[in-house]
Amino acid sequence: MGIRVLKGGMLTTVQDLGRTGYQSQGFSVAGVMDVRSFKIANLLLDNPENEAVLEMTLIGPTLEFTSATIIAITGGDFQPQVNGEPVPMYTALYMNKGDILKFGSARTGSRGYIAFSSYLDIPVVMGSRCTNMKSGIGGFKGRKLQAGDYMNFRIKRRYLPFFLSRKLEPENFDQDQAEIRVVMGPQEELFSRQGIETFLGSEYTVTSDFDRMGCRLEGPFIAPKETSDIISDGIAFGSVQVPSHGKPIILLSDRQTTGGYGKIATVASVDIPAVVQRKTDQKLRFRAISVQEAQALYLKEIEELDAMRKIIHQPCKEVLDCRLVAKRLRKLFE
Repeated sequence: MGIRVLKGGMLTTVQDLGRTGYQSQGFSVAGVMDVRSFKIANLLLDNPENEAVLEMTLIGPTLEFTSATIIAITGGDFQPQVNGEPVPMYTALYMNKGDILKFGSARTGSRGYIAFSSYLDIPVVMGSRCTNMKSGIGGFKGRKLQAGDYMNFRIKRRYLPFFLSRKLEPENFDQDQAEIRVVMGPQEELFSRQGIETFLGSEYTVTSDFDRMGCRLEGPFIAPKETSDIISDGIAFGSVQVPSHGKPIILLSDRQTTGGYGKIATVASVDIPAVVQRKTDQKLRFRAISVQEAQALYLKEIEELDAMRKIIHQPCKEVLDCRLVAKRLRKLFE
């Protein structure tokens, strides 16, 4: 009762919100790159907010289901197909035993998420099911998925209330340029006035040096007053480091726990998805906002997620069995 991996894709791992509380011991938080897409996937299935999902990067996996379940696919458009037929994203999908779920390369965005109503049977390690590939812990054997892997489900959950209304509008990751809002600091004082103006006034290009650890950008030199080196201190999700070469690096889920380069700014949490869904050669610009504005944006996102929850819970008096719903949905899509 679970899923068999026929193809692993480029980088498919088990992830949740991350392994917190262990950075002092050298373990990075890890966890999903696009928290918003992750939360929406679980929301569509009435899963716990932190239930583990599969995160795919650039090229998705091919999976075979050995039992019936319900899934939701969010994030970038990886052109999902079930048994060779295209299926919609951002909606609850019933999967039969024997169904083959196949993904292609990302048409938009660069990361996608698959949530499961039956919950992946992955051990909890230090409070999380997420994969930390650098340490080789968590997830499925501490590594990315590959052909031949098999994961069980923890429960049999094949029906959901209000199933027919479980559909949301897909997020838009198709923009060639993105504006990324940042809170300046904590070491902006290390950079010259001209350097800060360059950082906020220039266009930067995503390079191919972009992975779960960080995103290196190409663009104008950000000048320090003297040096941007510091005594190593802690690094937050979205910290923007500027090493001696003067090009910014946005640090992400698998970032190191500490670093010795000055951090000119930190990306507002609501804009991290826009960063991690970028592709090589796409552009972005930075705009400074206050801590209070960043907090207001975060609260607004919480309200948006609550509104989505209300949309998928449109009034419905019956609890529908998946097999019955599947027949109805097929008629809708014929």
